[in-house]
Amino acid sequence: MTYFQAIILGIFQGISEFLPISSSGHLVVLQRIFGIKEGNLFFTEMLHFGTLISIFVVFFNDIIKIIVEFFKMIGQGIKNKKFKITNIYQKMAILIIVGSIPTAIIGLLFQDTFEKLYSSLLSISVAFIITGFILWIVDKKSRGHKKVKNMSYVDSLVIGTFQGIAIIPGISRSGSTIAGGLFRGLDRNLATEYSFLLALPATFGAALLGIKDVVETGSEVYFSLPLITGVIISAIVGIVSLRLLIKLLQNKKLHYFSYYLWALGIFLLIYQLF
Repeated sequence: MTYFQAIILGIFQGISEFLPISSSGHLVVLQRIFGIKEGNLFFTEMLHFGTLISIFVVFFNDIIKIIVEFFKMIGQGIKNKKFKITNIYQKMAILIIVGSIPTAIIGLLFQDTFEKLYSSLLSISVAFIITGFILWIVDKKSRGHKKVKNMSYVDSLVIGTFQGIAIIPGISRSGSTIAGGLFRGLDRNLATEYSFLLALPATFGAALLGIKDVVETGSEVYFSLPLITGVIISAIVGIVSLRLLIKLLQNKKLHYFSYYLWALGIFLLIYQLF
């Protein structure tokens, strides 16, 4: 892995992980059409930790409060033999746990099925177009005002299901979960924040399982300067991309990505005819 490859892949990971355009789908397209290789498997999994850092940086204060309040709730529950949610940070912690359940179930049950779709450029093309329609509809039609205190556990289960379905290449994880939140009536700020807080356990768990697979399959596992460079680049670009997405969503410009995804999906469908 060269420095140039590490930088390019780090930039790609940082952009596509957060903007609602599907990093997995774009990776397949780049590999197929332009012959770009992502590098060894260990490098790939480490890049995900770079984008995890991005989420921690952007939502650092909220994440710390959620962790502290969650353990405070557990401590008070053990002491008083009764668990009670007393603030929005404790509730957000429970909502993240509940939302992670359908994601984990879908991932474990259908992982092999979804992985087969990575070899089908046709299915990815269609998924891009579907994602475009999802983004356009929710950006134009959503009028939600729910805050954390108004969120139900059904809301978190629905959004978690959207995240699980986004394992399909071409379906954006961030786009799907934000859309799920907007469909359920969350306001735009909460839909964005919950989307990325919900990504933390899913992305961290997937990365750990990926590294476990790397070790079990005997792939190369070593830390190098290009690898560290790629992780740092993915984290920095991820921070910029995440903040850009928040701004676009607040200004009701999420549908901009729809036009791009429609054009890309149609181009890929035509490309396969020649």
